[in-house]
Amino acid sequence: MSQKRTIAIAGNIGAGKTSLVEFLTSTYNITPFYEPNDENPYLADFYKDMKRWAFHSQLYFLSNKFRIHQKVDSTSGVVVQDRTIFEDVEIFATALYQMRKISKRDWQTYQDFYQSIIASIKPPDLMIYLKCPIRTVRKRIKIRGRKMEQDIPLSYLKRLDRLYESWIDNYTMSKVLVIESDKLDYMCDFIDRLDVMKQIELLLPKSLKRS
Repeated sequence: MSQKRTIAIAGNIGAGKTSLVEFLTSTYNITPFYEPNDENPYLADFYKDMKRWAFHSQLYFLSNKFRIHQKVDSTSGVVVQDRTIFEDVEIFATALYQMRKISKRDWQTYQDFYQSIIASIKPPDLMIYLKCPIRTVRKRIKIRGRKMEQDIPLSYLKRLDRLYESWIDNYTMSKVLVIESDKLDYMCDFIDRLDVMKQIELLLPKSLKRS
C-alpha cells in the first residue's frame, strides 16, 4: 500500500492554489481535493451583503470542508488539498468576525463546531503557503473573471493577507514550505518547476513518485 501523506495548499484569494494543485497532480501520482467555491449556495449573496450572509456562508464552508477532510483522511497514497479547514476559520471567518459581520453568539456556535471538528481530523504532513502581494492577487482576480469576486474591497483583501501572514508564522502542526507565487512560474517555467519539485521532495522524502 502507498505511503499515506497529505499536502495542503494555503494562500489568499488569487494566490495560485488551484494552479499548484493542478501542477502537483500532473507531476506526481497523487489525488487532488479542490476548494468547493462553486458549490456554496450562499457565496453570491455573501459578496452582495456580507453581514447578512457571512455566518451562513462560513458555516457551509466549515461543514463542507469537514467532509472533504474526512475523505482526505480515508484516501490512501498521497493527496493534495486546495485550502484547509484551518484557513476557513483562522483567516476568513476571523476576518468577518473582526469586521463585525458575524455576531458574538454566532461566532461562539461556529467555534464550538470547529473545535469538535479539529479533534477528529489529522493535520497535513506538509503545508505549502503561497505568499503573494496584494497587487498580484487583485490582477489575478480580475483576469480569472469570477463575477462575484470582482468587487471584493481592497481593505478586505489586505485584512486577509495580514491574517494569513500571522497564521503561517504561528503554524506548528506540520512542515511548512513558503513559496512566493508571484515570482515562481511553476506552470510554465522549467527551472521554477524543478525548484518547486526539489523543495517539496526534500520535505516529503520517498513519498512522491513523478508521473
